[in-house]
Amino acid sequence: MRGLYTAASGMLTQQRRVEMLTNNIANANTPGYKADQAALRAFPELLLSRLDEETVPAKPPRSFPLQPAVGSFNTGVYMQELIPNFSQGDIKKTGQPTDIALVNGTLPVDAATGQRGALFFVVQNENGDIRYTRNGNFTINPQGFLTTNDGWYVLDENGRRIQLPSTNFTVSADGTITVANRRIARINIAFAANPNTLVKEGNGLFRSNNGTLPSALGNPNVTYTLKQGFIERSNVDLDRTMTELLSAYRAFEANQKIVQAYDRSMDKAVNEIGRLK
Repeated sequence: MRGLYTAASGMLTQQRRVEMLTNNIANANTPGYKADQAALRAFPELLLSRLDEETVPAKPPRSFPLQPAVGSFNTGVYMQELIPNFSQGDIKKTGQPTDIALVNGTLPVDAATGQRGALFFVVQNENGDIRYTRNGNFTINPQGFLTTNDGWYVLDENGRRIQLPSTNFTVSADGTITVANRRIARINIAFAANPNTLVKEGNGLFRSNNGTLPSALGNPNVTYTLKQGFIERSNVDLDRTMTELLSAYRAFEANQKIVQAYDRSMDKAVNEIGRLK
């Protein structure tokens, strides 16, 4: 009944894939959300041999089994990891001065992975933990600090929290914040050469396990633009996601029918073939 476990692993994999796709659809309207992609892998293949074979080659090669090989056997599939898609989302005008969209410019390609780098806002919580986000739907808290909607402080180029003396402020294309023609701070933008090393935490936040990301400010190979009064929408492709969701449902049902067929076979073996007369 080896196929029973193979079909069951397929059902579990497609269930996790459905959960990933439905989460993407649920966040289709979340500013700065990066859609997840599934990396599926097969379990290691096994080489089956006949154990009851009586004839054995006189001098078999060292790499050849003593028993004649039946063939390879695949033990199923599993979801290895979820990889966010860091492509640019559409830019939407809101007219809110606290909404700031981060628009990618020139981003170098990582030589090791062949993937283009990614840019992020740098935010900090009350405990001093650093996280990264693409969600520029900011607000101003009662103390005048520029924060995310979850209360994370937006940091400037010196790693300090940005406190504004007035809600009437202007953000230039390079991230410089001015109030009444007086420079207040410059929003820090972090650059991840290999964004796949970041860990997705939820609420649009990413964590770096390899130390603090370097700043993109002053990097001649990186260009970007900040647009005040705009937000970056999610990069979820709803049409494609719905198609993949239906495909995952069909794959789940196909594996489910295989499991049911094995269940019927075992029922006959126990209740009919194995019945004592």
